[in-house]
This record gives sequence, structure tokens and C-alpha cells, in this order.
Amino acid sequence: MRVLVVGGGIGGLSTTIALRQRDVDVDVVEINPKWDVYGVGIIQPGNAIRALDTLGLAEKAVSQGYAMKGSRFRDTEGNLLGEVPPLDLLGPKYPPMNGITRPRLHALFQDAVGASGANVRLGVTVDEVGEDGRVALSDGSAGEYDLVVGADGIHSTVRELVFPDAPKPEYTGQIVWRYNVPRPEGLETLDVFVGSNGKCGFVPLAPDLMYIFYIEAVPPEQVKMADDQLASILRERLHEFGGPVAEIRDRYITDADKVVVRPVESLLVPRPWHRGRVVLVGDSAHATSPHVGQGGAMAMEDAVVLAEEVTQGDVDAALARFVERRYPRCREIWEISRQIGVWEIEHTPPPEADFVGLTMKSVHATAVPV
Repeated sequence: MRVLVVGGGIGGLSTTIALRQRDVDVDVVEINPKWDVYGVGIIQPGNAIRALDTLGLAEKAVSQGYAMKGSRFRDTEGNLLGEVPPLDLLGPKYPPMNGITRPRLHALFQDAVGASGANVRLGVTVDEVGEDGRVALSDGSAGEYDLVVGADGIHSTVRELVFPDAPKPEYTGQIVWRYNVPRPEGLETLDVFVGSNGKCGFVPLAPDLMYIFYIEAVPPEQVKMADDQLASILRERLHEFGGPVAEIRDRYITDADKVVVRPVESLLVPRPWHRGRVVLVGDSAHATSPHVGQGGAMAMEDAVVLAEEVTQGDVDAALARFVERRYPRCREIWEISRQIGVWEIEHTPPPEADFVGLTMKSVHATAVPV
């Protein structure tokens, strides 16, 4: 069996590792010649650690990250509003949650893919993809594969070529800011501070490091901002917060070059996610907003399930089983995240808006093994 994986991010590299564990021949093409990542850190809930354990990377990820003991919701001054206790999915060996920098996680995946023997080609992507597994690549080469995996993100080229009728990614009405700062002593949870136009949060990444995030409602015409003003704009957006947020804001958010800000986009491709020998995974099929920290976890779970199914025989039947196993779970997480975002955009959320309860629902929904 020969597989082409298009995309060298979390979904693509997880898929490559999972397939190589089962002795499948894998070629990877990644359009970015530098093969680096954009971002500061990533939250790994229990189901992400479980998927990493299957891929043989959980121990390294936890050792290079920071174990978190659940989530806490606070008001703008830091007063406790509610807690989401962690679920211990893997026993005493691993923590219930982990935070890790994006570069460290990316390096772990890169090293594992390199050790697996997969063939990685950088600065290359697909120009043509047929449902029969025939591809033409941007460097002028061509090939034929038993399976082509579109793991090339929310703006997937594979999806555009093979699923032209699929919905397009949409701007949700929010943007998210992130900035790396020192971790305050005693911070061992994901702390979320609820404001009038969004929420701010602290995510531990290492004993000496965390990132602060702020997700807020912004009209589409105001999403683009001057790069050299990003630090001052972020400080202004955080003006209503006191307590620990104010301390971090005033002391550390000073360098515009270190601000990471991006619009929140969302996508859920209807079933099936496969046509012929082509299948979509991760953000190519189900890009969720960051409200419950499940984007990377969903992609890694896709990889584990896809490798299990396609190594059991007929590809068509295997892809159908893959989608049957993954679609309900991914849709539920997508819907939960979307609902939280909708409530946040409404400056006066309805009485039924239960942010803590819905977040807890996502934790329990992903506790069941895939």
C-alpha cells in the first residue's frame, strides 16, 4: 500500500506516524519549504494525550510541556466563577491535560516522522488530484497512490480539487490573540477570565512559560490591523481586566513582533469525507474554533482511526468506516465550540448560556476512546 499525505502539520504528521507504525509506505508533501510552525502554544486535553500515547509521543510531549489540573473560570478581577475538573483518562502515568509550545510539539512530530522512514518532500504540494489516486505535483512530478490523505488545513487544496462542492471556511466573528509570557508561580490550571467582549486566558506551557490569550468579537472590516501596533492594541483590548491579567498585560505585552493574532474560522464538511481513494482529515474536514481546545486532538484521533481502518483491507470500505467512527464525535465538538463562540459574541448571552457546563460536556464527550 502506498499513501500520499498532503500537509506537514499536526494532522498530516500524526497520520504519517500512525501509518508507518503499520508498515505502510508513506510520502509526505508540505508546501512550506521551511517546514516551521506559526503559533505560541497548544492545549492538549486528555484525549490528545491518549492519541499521542498511541503514536508513541505522549511521554516526550508531557516531559517537554506542562501538566495542567483542569480549568477554572474567573471574572475580570480574577474571582472564581466555576471549575471544570479534569478527567484522568490514562491513569497515573500521564496528566489529565498538557500544555506545550507549538515549536516543541512540531519538532517531536518531525523527529518521529524522520525516524519512521517516511519520505518527506518540502516546498511541494499537489496541482491535480484524481479520485483514482493519481496526482500531479507542483514540482512537475506525478504519481499514483492507493490513498491520498488531504491534511493540508482549513484552506485545503485537496478539498478544493476533489470536493469542489464542499462548504468554504467562514469567519466566525471573533479573533484570537496569543502572547508568550512567564508563568506565574502556582498556576497549574487553564484559567479563563470572562470579559464583556470576550475572554482572556492563561495556559501553562513549561515551568517558566505560559501564553496569554484573548478571544474577542470583531467586525470583519476591523480584523486587519497594523503589525507594528499589535502590542499596544492588545493592551488596549485588555483594559477592562484587573487582577492577574492586568499585571501580565502591563508588565510583559510590549513587543509587537511577539503578538500572534488570527481570525477564528470554522468549517464542517458534510459526510462523506472521502471520494474514491481520497480522504480528508483534521482541519481539512472539520476545523473547529479554539473554545474547547480540541482542534489538534481531533486531528490526532483522525490519524489513529484512519490507520486502524485502512490497514484492514478494502480501501473504500475502510474509508466509510473511518468517517462513520469520526463524524459524530467531530461534529459534536464543532457544535459545542461554535455555540460557545455565538454566546460570547452576544454581549448579553441568553439565560441558558452555560459556558462551564458546555465546556464540561466537551470533556466528557471526548473521554470515550475512539
